[in-house]
Amino acid sequence: MEYRVLGSTGVKVSALCLGTMMFGPWGNGDEAECVRMIHAAIESGVNFVDTADVYGEGASEEIVGKALKGRRDDVVLATKVHGQMGKGQNRGGNSRLWIVREVEDSLRRLQTDRIDLYQIHRPDPDTDIAETLGALTDLVHEGKVRYLGCSTFPAFQIVESQQVSRERGLERFVCEQPPYSIFVRHIENDVLEVTRTYGMGVIVWSPLAGGWLAGRYRRGQEVAKDSRAVRYAERGTPIVKRYDVAEAGNARKLDVVEDLIALAGRAGMTVTELAVAFTQAHPSVTSTIIGPRTPGQLTELLGYADTRLDTETLDAIDGLIPPGTTLHDVDRGYVPPWMEAPARRR
Repeated sequence: MEYRVLGSTGVKVSALCLGTMMFGPWGNGDEAECVRMIHAAIESGVNFVDTADVYGEGASEEIVGKALKGRRDDVVLATKVHGQMGKGQNRGGNSRLWIVREVEDSLRRLQTDRIDLYQIHRPDPDTDIAETLGALTDLVHEGKVRYLGCSTFPAFQIVESQQVSRERGLERFVCEQPPYSIFVRHIENDVLEVTRTYGMGVIVWSPLAGGWLAGRYRRGQEVAKDSRAVRYAERGTPIVKRYDVAEAGNARKLDVVEDLIALAGRAGMTVTELAVAFTQAHPSVTSTIIGPRTPGQLTELLGYADTRLDTETLDAIDGLIPPGTTLHDVDRGYVPPWMEAPARRR
């Protein structure tokens, strides 16, 4: 397992980060099995674990907390805040009111006295970034949080946050967690250059584009009943749009995935291995989040920790999906409110 420095912090994290969104009711409901998977990842060299309060409405954090009993110092533990947690007008977002309340619940669920990396899960247009950074700075000074990060922030908002931190003497975001895969490359246009400029680490999520780059969705083949698309559809989750082949971007994925499977075969690997290694190839990427649901998936993904792509293969990928291109906007992970139809129509 390779280890890389997280931005300019000096903290070394594994090139593969264990994402735990699938641990709990959103994926694998077998708590004991999820705990064993976390242990297996640590024993394989993973020292970076990422979760969020909203994953499984807190269940993922609880599972991580149980798994890290006696192993807390073996990992850099990251979680996130922002998403709506239950009913109530102020049970979500990036306000001081919510952050200082929710961090206590995350600490309780994680069974720890500190969070190594506390991340703002999405921007909040209703909250001044100075309010958010001020609350987070207090948590750092109180010893409840070590470092701060943001997730899925547009480039200009990352810049704004850095400027506010500098001007007001507040703690700054040391890393960004954006979506990144062969199918989702828009961050190459600006976000990755911004993070380089400010010495930020980059932890990328969804390297398999929600299962597309694992060959789970192919033209003429029935979608597996345990696939994410089916599970999300059964729950009525809006993210199911990521899998609707009537959408032009998804139809394009069906074509390109066949080309990628062939390309991976010529390189002597699976398309999943190709996809994970692709994210590792960009010099700005610190760590790639893998989000297994089953022990078999975990074993497979850990087996790709050392895979690196040659220039010829990377050029072939660029020929299929040009740098900076994202096939479907829904995969960006965040649509700013000013881009919603009512806001654009005066």
